[in-house]
Amino acid sequence: MSAIDEIKQKTDIVEIIGQYTKLVRSGKALKGLCPFHSEKHGSFFVYPDQQSWHCFGACGTGGDVFSFIMKREGYDFTEAKKLLAERTGVVLAPESVGEKERKGKNDRLYRINEAAAEYYHQLLLVSPEAEKARQYLLKRRLNAASVENFKIGFAPLAREALIRHLSERGFDVGDMFEAGLAVSSEDKPRDLFHHRLLFPISDAKGRITGFGGRALDEVSLKYFNTPQTSVFDKKATLYGLSRAKDEAARLDLVVIVEGYLDVIIAHQYGFRNVVASMGTAISEIHSQTLRRITRNVVLALDADAAGEEAMARSAGLENVLGAELRVAILPAGRDPDEIIIAEAEAWPKLIAKAVPVVDFVFARASAPLDLKSAQGKSEAAEKLLPVVGQIKDAVRQAYYINKLAELTGVTSRQLALKLRAEQNPARPAKGGPASKKVALVTSPLEDYCLAVLLQHPELESQSRALRPEYFESTENREVLSLLHQNTETAKIKDMADSAIWERCEALLQKDFPTNNLEFKLSESVLRLREDYLRRLARHRALATEEDGQAIPGHEDMAVSQELRQVFLAKEKLGTERRKQ
Repeated sequence: MSAIDEIKQKTDIVEIIGQYTKLVRSGKALKGLCPFHSEKHGSFFVYPDQQSWHCFGACGTGGDVFSFIMKREGYDFTEAKKLLAERTGVVLAPESVGEKERKGKNDRLYRINEAAAEYYHQLLLVSPEAEKARQYLLKRRLNAASVENFKIGFAPLAREALIRHLSERGFDVGDMFEAGLAVSSEDKPRDLFHHRLLFPISDAKGRITGFGGRALDEVSLKYFNTPQTSVFDKKATLYGLSRAKDEAARLDLVVIVEGYLDVIIAHQYGFRNVVASMGTAISEIHSQTLRRITRNVVLALDADAAGEEAMARSAGLENVLGAELRVAILPAGRDPDEIIIAEAEAWPKLIAKAVPVVDFVFARASAPLDLKSAQGKSEAAEKLLPVVGQIKDAVRQAYYINKLAELTGVTSRQLALKLRAEQNPARPAKGGPASKKVALVTSPLEDYCLAVLLQHPELESQSRALRPEYFESTENREVLSLLHQNTETAKIKDMADSAIWERCEALLQKDFPTNNLEFKLSESVLRLREDYLRRLARHRALATEEDGQAIPGHEDMAVSQELRQVFLAKEKLGTERRKQ
């Protein structure tokens, strides 16, 4: 028995969850107020026989004791594993040398970033050289509390000031390079940032991972960030998340803006569910992070070409989020912080009027075109059909195909055929690595999907249709998360917890036929979704069969509609397969 299995066997999920919310008997389940979002009527259920939980309200998700601790405490899998091992007395295998080294290095980088942030912050507050930076912040209407809360700092003009300060306090120059705080210039270590206003950037736990620097003079590069390090990756970072996550969970809504000052002003005026992307791109990792907090996401990016492009790219991220992204239409030429400062009461109204991101993209892409001409109609189809193709939900995709048909005068059938032709990639070569079978005590269907994706990274696009909640096993959810971040085995190994890498190794050894692999994987993904929906329906029935109380939130009809989507998709897939 693995340590993970032993922890699950020794853990009473009712006891664990009962420490966070009061549970009362409801049929064969227990019911309580959801510990993840604010509600008046209990929509949170725990199933002792299955050692699982599910929220039928705003969260719309569930899992086992590992996923509960991870979501409630903001822990990653490794941290949740250690906490539950301590509670159950399970002895975990010692960390490998590589794990110890990686953890030790990261801890050093967190400490050195924290020391740098404090140094830069004190310079902003007291240094005569920082007067221009202080005046800039006053001009942008930041108050003293915001400057303190967000630890805004100032990097001096001298190119060795930080290195000298940190060295005097015992920090290693090598770690300064590792943290991206120092660079080599003229064969000498120099500070990366100089004569800039600095915004410390934290991860979801509030640990400082890097910095964003704004120039105080007219230079070609107005903003730049810490380069990628072992603790900082801008594709995985949302500025202000550690401060925003609790309020976002309470309101069941997160708003994404583009700039540091947009976030700080929003929080200063009481809108504490606002975060910023690092640049303009909203990544799939961002979507995975946010779905742990809420599935209601509104993009309020600057109303310029860059912001619009980011929104266009965000259309496909709905598949990872598992919900519809919305866009708040901002007045032309005005940034979020300007709107909030000028008229704070206008901000929630703008957010409330947010429209689906695909509708936004349709409107912006078609606005400059002459849709009465053949050329305009052709350009509209060329621009918008790939956007529609990113939508995995069959019903929503059909809706937007019909909308594009009305816009262009091309029949829905013709557009669907064109889309299918464009999305039909070359088949992978037959055959695969010879390997031995490894028996795993998990769902064969879950294992098959993950094994195919691990062994055939060329099929990575199909993983986008998979959501973590489709998997009953937390370990398999973690493998899926790693696949969503990267398909290269070496990088997955470097990122994974030791127990998760063991699962990956077992999946990499699985043997399976490789003929018709694309179709088989697509069928398996649909079966996983179907199993999840049926499991969801059973959970609802178990929760109400004795006391008959209705569960607020998702209705049975919604589950039936989703199941119908699955059946339609399976029929369509079967028809395509027969044509091959």
